[in-house]
Amino acid sequence: MVPYPDIDPVAVAFGPITVHWYGLTYLGGLAFAWWLARHRAAQPNAPLQRHQVDDLIFYAAVGIVIGGRLGYTLFYGLDRLIGDPLWLFRVWEGGMAFHGGFLGVLVAMIFFARQHHIDAGRLLDFVAPLAPVGLALGRLGNFIGQELWGRSADVPWAMVFPRDPLALGRHPSQLYQFALEGCLLFILLLWFSRQPRPQWAVSGMFLMGYGLFRFLAEFFREPDAHIGFDAMGWMTRGQILCVPMLMAGTWLLYRAYRPTHQ
Repeated sequence: MVPYPDIDPVAVAFGPITVHWYGLTYLGGLAFAWWLARHRAAQPNAPLQRHQVDDLIFYAAVGIVIGGRLGYTLFYGLDRLIGDPLWLFRVWEGGMAFHGGFLGVLVAMIFFARQHHIDAGRLLDFVAPLAPVGLALGRLGNFIGQELWGRSADVPWAMVFPRDPLALGRHPSQLYQFALEGCLLFILLLWFSRQPRPQWAVSGMFLMGYGLFRFLAEFFREPDAHIGFDAMGWMTRGQILCVPMLMAGTWLLYRAYRPTHQ
């Protein structure tokens, strides 16, 4: 097995105030998205101008935080939320979900598009390539924080996470997700969006790419202990939530490339 590089999840501490690496990964993802958005906004036919990027990233950040927290409590802890509604606001106890964050950003971008009189489809195609690096950094934060680890394994690169009470050799599934949902998806979207594409095509590719990569990675990730497998004895909650993304991505790509009848 590969030794786990035991990294302190606290990046900086100022007395009672601590800054965790996981929080810094969110800031890093937003900073990269801001930089890439400014670069893309300078290109011909961009749906917005560079001076609008600051507002765009602010809207996205609000959508990530609100949507991510709501999504986690609704998708992964509904019973607890019903019994303790104030748990929704105790963010220091942890709990963010990508699918909720995605929906939060989607709503925020639609609102931004209306406020700035931008076509929503063009804006979403513009935004899609900005997300994967933030997703990659978030998975590194999960790895450092020793959370969302993988299923037991005997592969040569299996790791024993020090906080694992069972002390099992496990897939470092956070790194699989870092590579698939983050790095590979970013390369795919950057390549795909370099050429002019029909409206909704880049958005459809994001949905299909993330849905597929997350679905595959879930086969190596330990299901949530309080949920287990959701369907057919093998499907996890994350895989179920990816199915609508795959369907929507397929439909958007079909819509973008369907032949038009003259």
